[in-house]
Amino acid sequence: RAEKLIGSAGSFSQYSLNYHRLMLDTFSMVEVWRRHLRLPHFSKQLLSRMVVATEWLRHMVNPFNGDGPNLGANDGARILNLSNTRFRDFRPSVQLAMVLFIDKRAYHRGNYKSDNLYWLNVKPSKAVANSPGNYMAHDGGFAVLRRGKVMTMLRYPRFRFRPSQADALHLDLWVRSKNVLRDGGTYSYNTEGKWQNYFTSVESHNTIQFDGRDQMPRYGRFLFYNWLKTKKLDPFKETRTSTSFGASYQDGFGSYHRRHIDLKGTSLLVTDEVKGFSRNAVLRWRLMPGNWSLEKLPNGAHIKIRNSILFNFDISADIPISRVEIVQGWESKHYLEKTLLPVLEVEVKQACTLVTNMVWKA
Repeated sequence: RAEKLIGSAGSFSQYSLNYHRLMLDTFSMVEVWRRHLRLPHFSKQLLSRMVVATEWLRHMVNPFNGDGPNLGANDGARILNLSNTRFRDFRPSVQLAMVLFIDKRAYHRGNYKSDNLYWLNVKPSKAVANSPGNYMAHDGGFAVLRRGKVMTMLRYPRFRFRPSQADALHLDLWVRSKNVLRDGGTYSYNTEGKWQNYFTSVESHNTIQFDGRDQMPRYGRFLFYNWLKTKKLDPFKETRTSTSFGASYQDGFGSYHRRHIDLKGTSLLVTDEVKGFSRNAVLRWRLMPGNWSLEKLPNGAHIKIRNSILFNFDISADIPISRVEIVQGWESKHYLEKTLLPVLEVEVKQACTLVTNMVWKA
């Protein structure tokens, strides 16, 4: 039965770290019982898929605090609560799966990250995996870029299972343990329409919104139709000083968005090309809570946004920017919980190229 389950579970889990952990913990428990009862090994096909699933979560998780991008649906499920850790710390699940399916530890033993191994009487592996680096999961549409203690994740449309959120070309940025640019999460599956629509919509993501509508038309409470498809990929390119990647799509209304990212140790350059819309295009950067200030420069095509502690943003366009402001937004890091956060909105009314240069202290 486990052999049959992995096919659907693998596709279902790839849109959410929480669901992915749920699936991975389920198969980890199955493997623990298989070993305990001395049953035959699972097939090579299933084990190879478990290796891929384990590496997916390991590369998505920030090793400094165990958190990761707040992707997709999050209903609060956690079936292996054997560690004294926060709900959004995924490291215990990664550690267990790495030892079971890859025979390596993801993190050094001797701390809470190995609690699952202790309670389930799984002997830790002697080998330790290399630190996660650049990673591309093309089947699900995820690209993870790393430089030192910095991670950015770009989500591009590559749907094998119905998309639950309009998050095409969403970008997450993590500097050490700080989630500087973040996804809105889910909040609730059964709530007022305005909240259900908000958290699954393009407004809840770091990407472009065209003409005040969603990226895909809705069909009922949970479905989108006319799924987006990636039009072109810019391949990974790594040099001594930077790592870059890009992707683009064209939606059912003819609007086009191409995003290219160039990551260095203390900066991220994001280039957004937009065209094919009727009224306007709005770029959103959903910022970590903090003391942000906005400076509009006289020429109308260049703005600055600053955080008093670490971060400076410079945003420019090859046409005048028609509106720029910091508005109130929402995020949900846990099910049925929502909190405020600042959202930078940059609006243009013509086809153009927007360039965002983010710089932070080392």
